[in-house]
Amino acid sequence: MQKKSKKQAGVVRKIHQIDVSGQSLGRVATRIATLLRGKHKPTYVPYLDEGDQVVVQGVRELKFSGKKFEQKVYHRYSGYPGGLKTKKLSEAFGKRPDWVLWHAVYQMLPPTRLRKPMMKRLKIEK
Repeated sequence: MQKKSKKQAGVVRKIHQIDVSGQSLGRVATRIATLLRGKHKPTYVPYLDEGDQVVVQGVRELKFSGKKFEQKVYHRYSGYPGGLKTKKLSEAFGKRPDWVLWHAVYQMLPPTRLRKPMMKRLKIEK
């Protein structure tokens, strides 16, 4: 007996507007990732992209607990010897606070083909 697959054509996407001022980065990113994946819906299945759109406001007023703001470091590696680049959270947040939130949400989504379309539905207003 063959299993019937769900159609993705009938997906209804709501728009969630979130004000993140005064909230912790990790808690907000978890909430956004859940909405983008669609895990809050009763029809959730991991192999379909049934998530909603998320619009975020107030990114400049995010708060960080402990000494994270001075100590957390982001790494990039080019693949070449001596190609490790590091950037502190304080530097990244000073230049592009929207990138810090985008990166946190990106890392919380599964590394599958569905991650890119999920991230396209995330709008961060500066």
